[in-house]
Formats: sequence, C-alpha cells, structure tokens
Amino acid sequence: MKDEPGISPLEVAVSLQDAAWGETLDNLEGLAERSIRVALSHVNETGSSGFVGDTGDQGERGGALEVSLLFADDAAVAALNQGYRGRSGPTNVLSFPNMDGNDPPPSEPLPSALPGDPAPRPRLLGDIVLARQTVLREAAEQDKTPQAHIMHLLIHGFLHLLGYDHENEAEAEEMEALEIAILADLDVADPYRRKASDGGAAAAASLSGPPLTEGRS
Repeated sequence: MKDEPGISPLEVAVSLQDAAWGETLDNLEGLAERSIRVALSHVNETGSSGFVGDTGDQGERGGALEVSLLFADDAAVAALNQGYRGRSGPTNVLSFPNMDGNDPPPSEPLPSALPGDPAPRPRLLGDIVLARQTVLREAAEQDKTPQAHIMHLLIHGFLHLLGYDHENEAEAEEMEALEIAILADLDVADPYRRKASDGGAAAAASLSGPPLTEGRS
C-alpha cells in the first residue's frame, strides 16, 4: 500500500509468531498494514498528535517511520505480561513504545542509514503484540467480527506508540474518540457502543519503566 501524499513514509513489519493466525483471516497482513496506515493518516490530518507531523512544512521533522506487529499466541503474550508487568495470564494487546533513546526526538533530523546516504533510516515507533486465542474469544463474546476486533486492537496499540494513554478519564475519552473516528474511516462500527449500553468497561493498565501498555478493549 502506498503512503498518503504529505504523510511520513511508514514501514509496517508483520510477523506471525503463531502460524494459526494465517487461518484466522484472509490477507491478515494487508488488513493490519491498512489499519496502521489509516490511523497514521488520520492522526496527521487532524493534528491529533505532536509526535508525527506531515512533511509539508515540518522540514526535517518528517521522515520514514517504522512499526512492528507481532501476531502471537496466548502463551507468548502471557510470558510478556508476566515478564514486564508482573501479571499472570495473557491480555489482548500489548504495546512497546520505543523509549530507549536509540532514536532522536521528533524535533531533530533523522540520521542517514550510512555515511553519505541521503535517505534517513526509519524512526522506530515500537512494537504491537496480539494474543490470538484471547482476541478471538473476545470477538465472539462481544459479538464482533474477528476482523473488526483485530483492527480496533491494532489502532489502540498504535495510538499508544504515539504517546496516547488512558491513565485517567479525560485521556481515555480522547483515545476512545480517536479510535472511533479512525475505525469509521475503515467502515468499522463504534466498538464502545456495546460497552456503554451494558454499563461495563474493560480494565486498563499501563506501565512506566519497561515501555509496555495493555489494551482496554
């Protein structure tokens, strides 16, 4: 899929740790890449985030971006959940924003991949990990298609990589509104409508230190 005009080029690396993901949906990789690209385009067009701006008048602030998507099983995600958050069992989605200092802040020019190479290396935004069994179980329980639930979780995880969080009600409302708008661009219904009618809300958690966050859906 081509990058949108005026939007920072984006590289989406998709890995299937659990091969059974390939049997879940046709063209899972294409679905995942489209979800992330539409999310980035929406954030740029609306000016919702100060992290990634368009290349129109940002000078050297614009540049290639990279995000890694890992489609794993419950066991792998449970190990990550325990190792980084001290919590047992899997969760639907985990996000690892790139906060280790290896990349320059957005206000600085991106370094070239090699000396004399005019093309800058991509700025790694981070990694998103989904747990297959949990995601499919939630989709069935919430009367959602696997496709719609996967797209929502990917967008939720991607917004975490851009610095969004849900530590308080105001943050949660802002993040949910963005997710709803991005999903509408993808012709996916509001995933929170059912929660509101049921009067329920999923637990949310985030962690400082090792950069990892958990989805709310």
